[in-house]
Amino acid sequence: MPHIIISAAHKSSGKTTISIGLCAALRQQGLEVQPFKKGPDYIDPLWLGQAAGRSCYNLDFFTMGREEITRLFRQHMSGADIGIIEGNKGLYDGLDLDGSNSNAALAALLQAPVVLVLDTRGMTRGIAPLILGYQAFDKNIRIAGVVLNSVGGSRHESKLRNVIEHYTDVKVIGAVPHNEEVRIDERHLGLMPSNEADAAQERIDTIAGHVGNNVDLQALIETARLAPPTTGGERVVVSASPQGDVRIAFARDSAFGFYYPDDLLALEQAGASLIPFDTLKDQELPPADGLFIGGGFPETAMNALEANRNLRASIRDFIEQGGPAYAECGGLMYLCRTLEWEDRQCEMVGVIPADVKMHQKPQGRGYVRLCETSCHPWPGGESLPGRVNAHEFHYSGLENLDDSLQFAYKVERGYGVDGCHDGLIRGNLLANYSHMRNVGSSHWAERFVAHVRRCMNTTKS
Repeated sequence: MPHIIISAAHKSSGKTTISIGLCAALRQQGLEVQPFKKGPDYIDPLWLGQAAGRSCYNLDFFTMGREEITRLFRQHMSGADIGIIEGNKGLYDGLDLDGSNSNAALAALLQAPVVLVLDTRGMTRGIAPLILGYQAFDKNIRIAGVVLNSVGGSRHESKLRNVIEHYTDVKVIGAVPHNEEVRIDERHLGLMPSNEADAAQERIDTIAGHVGNNVDLQALIETARLAPPTTGGERVVVSASPQGDVRIAFARDSAFGFYYPDDLLALEQAGASLIPFDTLKDQELPPADGLFIGGGFPETAMNALEANRNLRASIRDFIEQGGPAYAECGGLMYLCRTLEWEDRQCEMVGVIPADVKMHQKPQGRGYVRLCETSCHPWPGGESLPGRVNAHEFHYSGLENLDDSLQFAYKVERGYGVDGCHDGLIRGNLLANYSHMRNVGSSHWAERFVAHVRRCMNTTKS
C-alpha cells in the first residue's frame, strides 16, 4: 500500500499540523487513511486518529523490535489506501550516533519515501544546500518531496520554488502559507490533546482546508506510491462490544485520555471487557473487577476532579478494599492525596500517601529503562527478561511520600518517582510515572488481566 513518512529538518517545523491536514484532506476525498506516529507520544496520535477516522499507532525503536514494528505496520495498513507516518524531531535525529532509531532508520525499514516539511521563515536561497545536504547524508533514504511551510506570500513561494528547481531534483509538493487560524494551542507538555480541546473537529476541518488547498494531494499520493507493496498483514479491529470474563473500568475523558490503542486491544485479547467512565461526570465506578487510569492532564481539571467527591470516594473504596488497579502518570497523580499547581491545591483520591506538586521544568522526560523487583505484584514476570523499556514525561513530582511503600521497579535510565524507583505498590494497586507499551518484551496488558483474574479468584475463595 502507498505510504510516506512526513519528517522535517528539525522539530517545530509544523509537521504535525501538516500531517493532521493531510490525513483529514485525503479522508475527505474518500480515501482510507491509516496514520502512524514515530516514537512515544499520545497527543499527536489523538489528533491524527481523529483526522483520519482510524486509530493512530506508534512505531518506536526503543520499545519495539524491528520485526515487531514491521508486523504492526503491515497489520494496520490492511484495508487502507494510504499510510501517513508522522516523524518526531528531525529526519536524522535520534538517541544513537549511528541513527539506528531515527526517522531515517524507520524510513529505511519500511522503505517509505520521505516528504520533508521545511519551515521557510527567513529562508530563500539557503533552502537548496539544506535539501542537498539531507539528500547526501544518507543515500539509502529517498527524499521524494518537500512541503514548504510558513511561506511568507506568493513572492516568497516563487523564489523558493525557483531555487529548489534550479539546484535540486526534489519535487515541491506544497507551499503552505503561515496562518494563525490553524495553530493548535500548546502548553507545558506540548499540543493540547484533541480529547480536551473544544471544537477539535472544527479545528481539524480548518487545518484540512488550509493544507489541502496548498498541497498537491495527487502528487502526494503518487509520491506515496513509490513505496513497495506491504503484504502479510491482517488487520485486527478492536471490538465495539468486547465480551471478556474480566471487567476493567478505565478512565476516558478530557482529563485522562493517554492510551495506546494496541494496548487496549491487548487487554481485550487477554479477556478484558473495557468499561469507560468519566472522572468529571460519573458519580461512582461502574461495576468492575479491575481499574485502569492512564495518563492525562489532571492538573488542568483538578477543580472538577476535586468537586466530584462521590467518584473519588468510590475509587478509594475500591482500591482500599483490595480491588486490583493500575495507574500511569496522570492516573498516579489523581490517586495521591493532593495536587498543587499554580498556587492552588486540590484534594484528589487519597489512596497513595503522597502529595503532588507541579514544577516549572520537567521532572522526568524521555525514555526509561526499568528493572523489575521481586515486589512486583503481577504474575508472569518470571518468563520475561526483567527489564522494561518505557517512557515518561511529567512536570510533577511527589512530596511527603510514605517511606514504607514498596516499588515494583528500579530505575536504570530515567527518573520515575524519585530518580531510583518507580511503580508504587499499595495493596493490589500498581502506579507508575512510566508509560508502558504492551510489546514482545513487556506483556503488561496480559499480566494485569491475569492479576485482576487472580484477585477475583482469591475473593471468591
